[in-house]
Amino acid sequence: MRLTLLLLIASAAAAQRPFSHELHLKLPQKLACVTCHSSVQSSTRLEDNNLPSPDICLGCHKEASVGQPRPTLLLRFDHQKHLSLGNIAPVIRAAIDAKTYLSPADNIRRYLDGSNACAACHRGMEQSTTLAKSALPQMADCLVCHNKIDAPFSCEFCHAKSAALKPANHTPDFHDSHSRKNSKLNKTTCAVCHGRKFTCLGCH
Repeated sequence: MRLTLLLLIASAAAAQRPFSHELHLKLPQKLACVTCHSSVQSSTRLEDNNLPSPDICLGCHKEASVGQPRPTLLLRFDHQKHLSLGNIAPVIRAAIDAKTYLSPADNIRRYLDGSNACAACHRGMEQSTTLAKSALPQMADCLVCHNKIDAPFSCEFCHAKSAALKPANHTPDFHDSHSRKNSKLNKTTCAVCHGRKFTCLGCH
């Protein structure tokens, strides 16, 4: 009985172990993204499950458990169309260098020198030891090409009407509070939704 319980605990712990892209990408086989995420090349809908199938994992592992796609704020996305553009890393890099990238670039510039088309948007996979939002494209990446910003009207091009897009600080009294001197509003974070040239009259 105790041995069975220990095996169940060990099995549960293994199932909850964070997935390491770093570990898989450093294998001698030199796996490509599409080796495991093979469906992305023909995926045209956001609802497509582009996680590896258990059969792919079982090629190397004795057992495999693959989770479900995580919820997203997007309404639509076409991997096939975006992959047909080739490696867009130079386009994102150029936007950062031209100071038109609409978020603080922080340290992402260093991830944009490779030839892997997937890595332009899914950056840092070689160092990723757990699944995180930082591995997903940022809104500023999308806005490099999809650069019509007319919030809230342009939001519905990619996002569902019901998506919770407003930042937490946009409370009902935000119209009054955000213009106070002590509001400590960081205007650079507003750009990703409102663009760099927004004016007060654009909302009021």
